[in-house]
Amino acid sequence: MKYRNLGRSGLKVSEISLGSWLTYGTAVEKQTAIDCIKYAYDNGVNFFDTANAYNRGASEIVVGEALKDYARESYVIATKLYFPMGDGPNDKGLSRKHIVEQCEASLKRLGADYIDLYQCHRFDPEVPLEETLRALDDLVSQGKVLYAGVSEWSAAQITDAVHIGKRLNLRPLISNQPIYNMLVRYIEKEVLPTSVKEGLGQIVFSPLAQGILSGKYKAGQPIPSESRAANSDINRWISSYLQDDVLGCVGKLDVIAKDQGLTLSQLAIAWILRQPGVSSAIVGASRLTQIEENIQASGVTLSPDVVQAIDAVLDEINGFVPIW
Repeated sequence: MKYRNLGRSGLKVSEISLGSWLTYGTAVEKQTAIDCIKYAYDNGVNFFDTANAYNRGASEIVVGEALKDYARESYVIATKLYFPMGDGPNDKGLSRKHIVEQCEASLKRLGADYIDLYQCHRFDPEVPLEETLRALDDLVSQGKVLYAGVSEWSAAQITDAVHIGKRLNLRPLISNQPIYNMLVRYIEKEVLPTSVKEGLGQIVFSPLAQGILSGKYKAGQPIPSESRAANSDINRWISSYLQDDVLGCVGKLDVIAKDQGLTLSQLAIAWILRQPGVSSAIVGASRLTQIEENIQASGVTLSPDVVQAIDAVLDEINGFVPIW
């Protein structure tokens, strides 16, 4: 496993990290989830991402229980807040009240004394940005949080936060967590260059496009019965990818991967990690074999010719816009 600095900070995170959205605390049985987390840790993954909203805290509980037997300084826990955690008017968003209360709640669920990376899950237009940033900085001062980051913020929102932070002499944000994969590349235009300029590393989620880039879905063929897309509760996240033109291009990418001695998943992750502004790619896993396959993408270097061949395929679906 290779490690990278998270943005301009001194924090080093594994190139492959393990997430828990739609899996731990929800669709995956608890012991299986714990086994996956432990396997990932034992094979070099040191960065584990979750959020308070993932099954209303159940994911945080599973992550905390799985990691409790390891030395606390040996891993990095990242969690998030923003989405509703109750029915009250202050049970959501990025107000000082919600930030402080949810930090305490997450610490209890994780069974931890501190959170390594505390992230704003989305931007909150109803709260002054200064209030949000001061609250995060206070948590760092108290030792409850070591670093702060954001998720799915626009380039303009990141720039505003950086400028306010500098004016108030606050500790800088170190990360942004956007969706990024071969099929969803919007961050390349503004978010990625802005983040590099301002010192935020990208912790990207959905690097395999909800499994589309694993190669399990084929153009003109039925959806595999055991796949995530076959689950009516969550397939809304995947259905927009299941178009024959998209899957046809995925088939071409699979050929490129095989020519390089890689699986399609490994090629897709290595393609993401070629970006110098990306610090880590978050993968999900419900089986140990998935982790075993994906972590082998760490350290893979794609030649310029291979990147060019990939880009030629992706250009065929340049106008594709999925739901996410």
